[in-house]
Amino acid sequence: MTYLANIGRYGLMLLEMFKKPTKWGVMKKLILKEIDELIFSSLGIIIFISFFIGGVVTIQTALNLTSPFLPKSLIGFATRQSVILEFAPTFTSIIMVGKVGSYITSSIGSMRVTEQIDALEVMGVNSVNYLIFPKFIAMLFYPFAIAISMYVGILGGWSAAVFGGYAPTSEFIAGVQQDLVIFHVVYAFIKSLVFAIVIATLPAYHGYYLKGGALEVGKAATTSFIWTSVVLIILNYVLTQLLLG
Repeated sequence: MTYLANIGRYGLMLLEMFKKPTKWGVMKKLILKEIDELIFSSLGIIIFISFFIGGVVTIQTALNLTSPFLPKSLIGFATRQSVILEFAPTFTSIIMVGKVGSYITSSIGSMRVTEQIDALEVMGVNSVNYLIFPKFIAMLFYPFAIAISMYVGILGGWSAAVFGGYAPTSEFIAGVQQDLVIFHVVYAFIKSLVFAIVIATLPAYHGYYLKGGALEVGKAATTSFIWTSVVLIILNYVLTQLLLG
């Protein structure tokens, strides 16, 4: 029953987020601030991780292609498929849960324990809309970060292939271009958009309904990371089955 109650309260929070909107002049500044903090500030770690993940995928693929009859272009093909279908949208999102999700939970949770949210309610402000809606809109730009992750991941794979002596540039690029299915890219963006909505709202839920003091803020951030990661993994399976199955 507790889980059902939490799901129900989470749903009500999502509905409340769109009611009694904050004035656009104020909301615009909040949205731009959240885009900077949630998306732009995360690009560094996304680029770093994507580059080396792409390199690792390439090396592992090359080491398993031991037959001389298999073309080297398969290295580029396998790298592209792995990065676009799974590593860029899913692995990056798990990292974002740790960085962005924990930040959202702790920032909103700190406002809850210091009674700032209560003060907003007393002033007649819809605190859910004021605090969570800007994060929700900011995370809708997350697929752009995933597009960068895809590009950098394939670039990292090319670097590992060429400088590691596993495949020449021409073979690797031929593999990247081989049998490209555009819907695979669309699938990755759909998945990343769904993940973005979860990352923006589920950690916010844990922070908004936090009870206790400063100690509970840290516990809530940890709980938020665990549950958000679990939800992303389940959604990854469901979306893959629905869109590619």
